[in-house]
Amino acid sequence: MGAPRRPAHRAESDLVYDWNQLAPASCSLERPARIVLNDETLRDGLQCPSVRQPSLEQKQAFLRRLPALGIGAANLGYPGASPALLADVVALAQTLVAEHLPIQPNCAGRTHVNDILPILEAQERSGVAIDAALFIGSSRIRQWVEGWDLAYLLRTVEAAVTFATSRGLAVMFVTEDTTRAHPDDVAALYLAAAGAGATRLCLADTVGHATPSGVQALARFVHERLGGAGFGDLPLDWHGHRDRGLDVVNALAALAGGVERVHGCALGIGERAGNTAMDLLLTNLALLGWMALDLSTLPEYVRLASEMTGVPVEARYPVVGADVFTTSTGVHAAAVAKAQAKGDAWLADRIYSAVPAGLVGRRQTITVGPMSGRSNALCWLEAHGLEGTPARLAAILEAAKQAEHVLDEAETQAILDHLEGRPSHHDAPVPA
Repeated sequence: MGAPRRPAHRAESDLVYDWNQLAPASCSLERPARIVLNDETLRDGLQCPSVRQPSLEQKQAFLRRLPALGIGAANLGYPGASPALLADVVALAQTLVAEHLPIQPNCAGRTHVNDILPILEAQERSGVAIDAALFIGSSRIRQWVEGWDLAYLLRTVEAAVTFATSRGLAVMFVTEDTTRAHPDDVAALYLAAAGAGATRLCLADTVGHATPSGVQALARFVHERLGGAGFGDLPLDWHGHRDRGLDVVNALAALAGGVERVHGCALGIGERAGNTAMDLLLTNLALLGWMALDLSTLPEYVRLASEMTGVPVEARYPVVGADVFTTSTGVHAAAVAKAQAKGDAWLADRIYSAVPAGLVGRRQTITVGPMSGRSNALCWLEAHGLEGTPARLAAILEAAKQAEHVLDEAETQAILDHLEGRPSHHDAPVPA
């Protein structure tokens, strides 16, 4: 017999459970007792439709950057996708051991033997313990589309987790679309996985649906159900997406709500709008005082991710973008200049920056453009070891006011060359 015929339409309320509505105004951001970070760049990040797949050497270089940033776990890939990816996972796991990198590896796979066996093979070939991050859809909208019911899901989860653990794999069980799943289904699936031997459980905001209050409502519920069943010590993970732009604040809410480990990707790359941006999460963890982090290598982490995936770093991208610590506005430049004149580097780095440039090994830069004032030109000259004479200031500002963009180094130098009668090979908006 074929599958039973289903109605063509179901009400949204029947298929999508909205955790966000349970406590819409309630969200706490108290400092958590423990924070672990899991980098998903080499797995979920590479599922971004527009990325270039990196070489093994690039993946190895990227992994080497993680410990310095306080990242203690990483997904090495999806070995069940192809023999080539399996080979990469093996090599990456061996790299962790050979170079003594303090990173706990994990690999993604469906709750299916065909995905579990490649993870097991990677563990056996590399000689490195690799956690199996086994996932299955949990929301009723997914169940409806797939033709699943809860009984089928429970059988699948119990069989998969039992199969993996009986063969020596530690399992992190992941419910896809947890943030739209019904409480009864969430509880049943997690308790089934825990009973079968899972050592971690992961709440996944697969389509970026959650708000911070929804994250904490879900985390509280799961903790209560696990505790009531004798699994209160089982650690929770949070895997978020950025479809609504709430990825970083949701990760912070998850940590404050009792989740131990949160996932993220460099530059927030990933499917659709992407995953939680690890670089921005790290910045906020440092600024909140939740982790003592040295973020001086954060720009290099992002640069490597951009280079290996072909995803450009936009100039306006927070913390690491080219424009972030640069100002060409007269009022802003004047304030920075006054702060610098006080001889206080701390003050100058914060007068117009909530994120200090020094936090990530960068510095404040003042440029000259159409909206600049005398302070901009003077700061530019002083930064280049030149005296701010009236003639130089006037020439730079006159050219800047005529330009359609901020003057770059070559253009500004060409203005000075013209003023002082030196030959110049630079094109610049030199006034007539």
